[in-house]
Parts: sequence; structure tokens; C-alpha cells
Amino acid sequence: MSTVSLKHVYASMLLAMLFQLLPWEGLALELLPDFMLLTVIYWLLRAPHLCHIGTAWFAGLLIDLATGGLFGQYALAYAMTAFLAVSYQRRLALFNIWQQTAYVFFLLLLTQTTAIVLKLFGGNDFPGWDYYLHSLSGILLWLAIIFSPIGVEAPPHKS
Repeated sequence: MSTVSLKHVYASMLLAMLFQLLPWEGLALELLPDFMLLTVIYWLLRAPHLCHIGTAWFAGLLIDLATGGLFGQYALAYAMTAFLAVSYQRRLALFNIWQQTAYVFFLLLLTQTTAIVLKLFGGNDFPGWDYYLHSLSGILLWLAIIFSPIGVEAPPHKS
């Protein structure tokens, strides 16, 4: 297993932010996964000593600034997701790939539900159930990452 530095984490988060800011339209916009959240979850599970709840909170603030919505909604949603991801990170290493995928799908749904609730408290209308298509496309992208050569590896166990 190669060592990962903070440069790798920030470079991938910058790339995820650039993907998030691309001018998507039509069906691609409806199915657009949350690239930043997937990147944060990846690094929380792969290198929790480099990516932590504060990193997720800051990434959420960047998404808040990019979307122009209620400031802090994605920061809160990402921080909650990061807390749950870090809390169960050691147990996830014992799960098989499909159980890990189910947990990541739960995290994606939780983040979107938190964002919707905060938007509703902010006075926005309910965006509809197709809003959750982002989580579905996100988990498909997650599976593509897991089965690619760069897949999420469990941290080494110390003897």
C-alpha cells in the first residue's frame, strides 16, 4: 500500500470541486453525484488521519459558496456524514464490499436528507423525490471507484 500525503487529499478535493462547478445541464444535472462528498467519504475511509470532520465541514462550506444556497447547510450535512463515517471506519474495514457500499449509500442519503430539511427550514419548496437520484448516481460512481485499480483499501492492522 502506497503512502498518501495531504497533497493527494487536497488535489483530489480540488478536482472534485472543479467537477462540481462544471456547467452541467439536462439529464446530467439531474443525475449529478456529489463529487465533493464522495471524495470526502473516500478519504475519511482511506486516510482518516489526513481527512477528518473539520475537512468535511470546510468542503461543505465551499459547496455552500458554490451553490449560493443557505450558508452552512452543506457544511452541517458534510460534518454529520463525516462523523458517522469516522465513527464506524474501523468496523467498515471488517465488512465486505457490498456492506461498505450500503453504508456509503446510507451516508449519501443522510447528507441529502439533511440538506433538504435545512432548505425546507429556510423557506424553500420540497424539490421532489427525484432529488435523491443524486445519491443513486453517487453510489454507482462509488462502485466504479471501488472496482477500479485505485479502490478503497482497508488500513493495515497493527500486530
